[in-house]
Amino acid sequence: MRLVGRRRKKELDELFDEFYHQVDYTADNLEFLVDLVAYFRPEKIEENKPVSIQPLLDYLKENAVRRYAMSVYLKNVLQNRKFTTILTDSGIIRDAYFMREVRERIVSKVLPEQPEPDTLQFLLNQVFYKQTDFEWIQEIALPEINELLVLLDLKTIYDDNDHSPDSAIREIINGISLLIQRISGRALEQDVLIMVPEYENIQSPFELFEKKLDLILLKIARELDFSVSTTDSDFQDLIQLLAGCHQIINTAFDNSAKFGISIRVNQSLLRIRQQLYRIEALLPLLATDSDEDKRDNSIYLAIKLIKYNCRKNNIRRLLLDSTQTIAYEVTQHTAKTGEHYITHSKKEYYQMLLTACGAGLIVGFLCISKIVLGKFEVSDFGHALLYSLNYAFGFILIYLLGFTLATKQPAMTAAAIVKSIEAGMSGLKNEADRHRSFAILFSQVFRSQFIAFVGNVFVAFPVALLLIWLFQGLAGFQIVDKQKSAHLLKDINPVESLAILHACIAGVFLFLSGIISGSISNKLKHKKIYNRIKEHPVLKISLGKERAQSFASWIERKWAGVASNFWFGVFMGSTASIGIFLGLNLDVRHITFVSGNLAIGLFGENFHTGWYPILMGIIGIGVIGFFNFIVSFLLSLWLALRSRDIPISELKYLFHSVWLYFKYKPFSFFLPLKNS
Repeated sequence: MRLVGRRRKKELDELFDEFYHQVDYTADNLEFLVDLVAYFRPEKIEENKPVSIQPLLDYLKENAVRRYAMSVYLKNVLQNRKFTTILTDSGIIRDAYFMREVRERIVSKVLPEQPEPDTLQFLLNQVFYKQTDFEWIQEIALPEINELLVLLDLKTIYDDNDHSPDSAIREIINGISLLIQRISGRALEQDVLIMVPEYENIQSPFELFEKKLDLILLKIARELDFSVSTTDSDFQDLIQLLAGCHQIINTAFDNSAKFGISIRVNQSLLRIRQQLYRIEALLPLLATDSDEDKRDNSIYLAIKLIKYNCRKNNIRRLLLDSTQTIAYEVTQHTAKTGEHYITHSKKEYYQMLLTACGAGLIVGFLCISKIVLGKFEVSDFGHALLYSLNYAFGFILIYLLGFTLATKQPAMTAAAIVKSIEAGMSGLKNEADRHRSFAILFSQVFRSQFIAFVGNVFVAFPVALLLIWLFQGLAGFQIVDKQKSAHLLKDINPVESLAILHACIAGVFLFLSGIISGSISNKLKHKKIYNRIKEHPVLKISLGKERAQSFASWIERKWAGVASNFWFGVFMGSTASIGIFLGLNLDVRHITFVSGNLAIGLFGENFHTGWYPILMGIIGIGVIGFFNFIVSFLLSLWLALRSRDIPISELKYLFHSVWLYFKYKPFSFFLPLKNS
């Protein structure tokens, strides 16, 4: 059997010499097939570069005896090998629980399952064992594969069937029947039905498809070649019913914007969709009009079987498919929130400045309280708890008072930008207009970010300075000493500390807080929390109908933001303690807090620091703010693009238009000018 490790690539003559002179070339010995596939397998697969098997065709034409031996060998190898499992299971989600599915695929990738030796899956596992084998197999020209089948006298899946239970067509029929039965059962589950109330009083197209399929199978059983015509009316009805099944699943996914969606429901719908795609791929094999159709269908089936088997443990595809709808709903929420962070007029611009100043005021207090909490003689866990509560309640207060923390904006505005791109791609046919509208929007986002940074930093610094002066300078409370002051100033210095890394960590947490906000909003919608609270009998009696409704409305509007700010505070407050536990230099640097810490550090040094710490502090604030912004923004932008299937290549043209607009109106990126 196949050897472990890298094997020397043998020449065709050498391969056939070994094959022809070996004692055993029965169906159990796959060594020859393994080496033959390895001979044609390219070292590097290049897109649109065909792979040719012409050398094999030429060799077989010149060596009739060995051609006959190979023909007998392949017929023995392929005879009566079952493949229904490949059709019904390979590459299709098996579990509604996402993490369990990921875990099983990882295990199968490291230690592949080994089916029974008499199955086609066993053969494919041994011969086409690389996940990329399908990619080069499909690049082989169809005429070359046809010629190979003729040379080796290999029959199609429709020949010599005699309607036996082991025939290829019977395997296909069993596969389609099993798939539609599984779909019908899962499609009637309550979690799926609530996503498509439009079809509540309509007969399920899955049931109609199953009944029509039974009629087709009865008709096929009476045909000698075990197929019907492609123009058969029942076969055409089957195609239409399949389209109706697809429509239900598409409607369910579309309704996620209205009802929300959970990971489990998403996995169930995704599994049904994958099974429908599999049926769609297999149905054409039931209909033929000519001998050419039979041969083409046989080749088509062989390539599909290799593809399904090669990709059965594809983790990347699973992650992309499973998270797209959830990511869309999450980014829909953040996009709606992000629209409030984009200023269009002078009034909105200066309103943003005022709300940012409010956030800076609270952060000034948080900076002082954190240093005070650091003086408590508690464990690292105790400090993590205290810092987390300090940050969490501060952020929640900022949110509930309607203030603006600048670094919370990128995660929200990125989704709003992508939503705008999506609308532009569908609404504006003129590419230049679409790019220009994006450039104007980006300038509005940038200046909104800029003025929020200004408001946060320029208020947090004097507030922190005023508070430290009141408590330590006037009241005499020792809050910060020279050692602590030197430490605060060093932490801000991007040259002498890991300030950039710590700023990036904060950017990741900002991104995660946006994900949490969108996820909770989606869950509230899917679980219908508003109606549950509004109609709760105990709450209606104790609070009254109006207050119960007001409370439900507050939960619907505010709870996602409260929860995300709480967890952002936990992330910020516990990172350093986790770093100590792991023995790693982990911490977070946030632009607004850094400006407050700069004021405290300078006061602790009695402003006798010289110019270098002040200069590096100012530079550090700018650098930390930039990495807070860019990491959070890029991660959020990637997620938003991924959720809407917008190619990354589109950004190249969009940002080029931003550069052109910047050269045309540079000040519009900082100030609310007219017509900008």
